[in-house]
Amino acid sequence: MGIFEGFFALNPKALSIVKHVLAEGDLIAVHSHAKVNDEDRGKAIVDLFCVENGKIVEHWDVMQDISVASANGNTMFDGTEAR
Repeated sequence: MGIFEGFFALNPKALSIVKHVLAEGDLIAVHSHAKVNDEDRGKAIVDLFCVENGKIVEHWDVMQDISVASANGNTMFDGTEAR
């Protein structure tokens, strides 16, 4: 079984929406909004990859829950995370 097969079997409505992809040299950053189901506010996730010879050789990530309110009124994405 693959690493995500069990998770998606238990959470068939889970999804991840890629918001931004940045690449420079051997580094790639992917900014996404992941949700377990329609009711979940989700998490903001940034995955960082180091690539050598077309293969991922290192990976780091950071995750943060989507908050209900913002101190400055800005959202973590484009406002769609509240839907």
